[in-house]
Amino acid sequence: MSRYKEYQYIEDLGKYVGQTVTLNGWVYNTRGKGKLQFVILRDGTGIAQCVVFKDNLSEEGFERAKSLTQESSIKVTGVVVASDKAPGGFEVDVRELEIYQLSMDYPITPKDHGDAFLLENRHLWLRSSRQHAIMRVRAAIVKAVRDFFDGNGFKLMDSPILTPNACEGTSTLFETKYFDLGNAYLSQSGQLYAEASAMALGKVYTFGPVFRAEQSKTRKHLTEFWMVEPEMAFFDLNDDMDLAEDMVEYIVQYTLKTCRKELEVLERDISKLECIKRPFYRMSYTDAVGWLNDNNIPLIKKIDNKDVESPFPWGEDFGSTQEEAIMEQFDKPCIIHRYPAEIKTFYMKRDPENPKVALAMDMLGPEKAGELIGGSQREDNFDWLLERIKHEELPEAEFQWYLDLRKYGSVPHSGFGLGIERMVKWITGAKHIREVIPMPRMITRIVP
Repeated sequence: MSRYKEYQYIEDLGKYVGQTVTLNGWVYNTRGKGKLQFVILRDGTGIAQCVVFKDNLSEEGFERAKSLTQESSIKVTGVVVASDKAPGGFEVDVRELEIYQLSMDYPITPKDHGDAFLLENRHLWLRSSRQHAIMRVRAAIVKAVRDFFDGNGFKLMDSPILTPNACEGTSTLFETKYFDLGNAYLSQSGQLYAEASAMALGKVYTFGPVFRAEQSKTRKHLTEFWMVEPEMAFFDLNDDMDLAEDMVEYIVQYTLKTCRKELEVLERDISKLECIKRPFYRMSYTDAVGWLNDNNIPLIKKIDNKDVESPFPWGEDFGSTQEEAIMEQFDKPCIIHRYPAEIKTFYMKRDPENPKVALAMDMLGPEKAGELIGGSQREDNFDWLLERIKHEELPEAEFQWYLDLRKYGSVPHSGFGLGIERMVKWITGAKHIREVIPMPRMITRIVP
């Protein structure tokens, strides 16, 4: 027997047809006249129509029903009835109604509101049907990630959020004072510490918030977001790409299986997600550059405040224009691999067959999803890693522990990072990444 109060939830109403249930929730909207009132109730699991007929409850109870306003919190008790016309296919014939609190002047009404207003009221905007659906999809994606790794022999190993040095680049660090030890930084990635964990446990993953102080206002960037980062001993780049494909397929198919209702609310074209099955497409960076030039997708740079076009040069990193152009030809993700070494970070291993390229890969999503995953085979040779640290003018002393991993039983190893918000944005079809995290943090916003 449950230790908790025996309330029922809207998503389970189908189990109780003909029975009396008690629901707690918030009023989504109301309508009616005379002896009949309809209360649309939401409880976090779904929406149900509650039919309040005057003759079925006390005079005081019916008057309470008539007084209800948007987002008032209530408790209703009644009999569950199957109804094709009701949302979800069931409604509650109300016999008792109590008010926890009568909401007054709720600011988010059914009319259109501007983005700035909705962000200021994000704490309330989360209650809307669209945001509710997105957050439930997000929760499913997070569960899918954990289930995938937990079910494939990985161990969760938490990496610190406060770090003494940069992982990706010093220009995008959030800095803070750390007692008498100088400055510390909010983590850009759990990867470096995950490498240490992988040398102990073989296959690990980290999952937590990371922080990037990028001066970016695009629809795909946040300053605080959540990232899952697996790290695997004895994996090469091909193993890394195979794992990334397996994981993304699992996430998408799990979400389709468990969130059909939410995807329908979001009016998502499910057929485009149903085809997300292995194998994905793959293309080397060099072939991708050739494709861009064959299809007249130029590099555009500002020179003297003018946009100047040129053929896309080998050695330049792709921007969203190039990524989206490449993905127009594909109906499922494509992995671009073996990027120029000079545009990739210090810990990525150079290709022994072509030192000009790093054994790096990015998974691009269709439908203008952009980069979903970034990963690589890591440099496992002490001397070569030390050379890269010196070349990047990084503080050698602060990376001594990282170099130790190459001194004591070094092995080939690989990993990648997947940003949860990018994945949620793609799967839900959200237009902006600020919609897919409960409280977005951007360069112009840190409230609520």
